[in-house]
Amino acid sequence: MKRIMLTIAAAVIVASAGMAQDEKNDGKRPERKFDKTEMVKKRTEETAKKYNLNEAQTKQLLELNTKYADKMGPRHRGGHHGRPGMRPQKDGDQPQARPERPADDGKREEMRKQRRADMEAYAAELQKILTPDQYKAYKEDIEKRGPRGQRPQKQEKK
Repeated sequence: MKRIMLTIAAAVIVASAGMAQDEKNDGKRPERKFDKTEMVKKRTEETAKKYNLNEAQTKQLLELNTKYADKMGPRHRGGHHGRPGMRPQKDGDQPQARPERPADDGKREEMRKQRRADMEAYAAELQKILTPDQYKAYKEDIEKRGPRGQRPQKQEKK
C-alpha cells in the first residue's frame, strides 16, 4: 500500500512539474535571437564544406553572402510561425481560422521580381567564384529543392 501511495505521489509531482514548465513558457518555444553575421558565417561554412571550396573561394563566398544577406534573408522560415494569428495545433485544439490577407496593390509581384533579380545576380557572382563542376553541383541542388526553395516531400512507402 505504501508503494502505491509513493508511486502516485511521485507521478503527481512529475506531472505538476511538467505543467509548470508549460505555464512558464506559455506553451511556446523560447525565442531565438537572429544574428545576421552568424547566419552569414554558418551559410558560408555549410556551402564551403558541401562543395569543397578552398580558402580563397570561401573568403570570396563570405563577402558575397555578406553583400546579399539583407536581400536574401534567412534560409529557413518555420512554416506558418511568422504569420500573425497562426500557431501550431496542439492535441485537442480547434483549428484556427486563417487571417485575411491584406490588399496586394501589386507590391507582392514587384517584391517577387526583385527577389528573383537578386537571386539571379547572386548566382552570377557565385558562378565566378566556383569552378564549373562546383557550380554544376550547386545548380543541381537548387533544382532538387523545387519551387520557392522547398525540399521535395518524402514519398510514403506502400
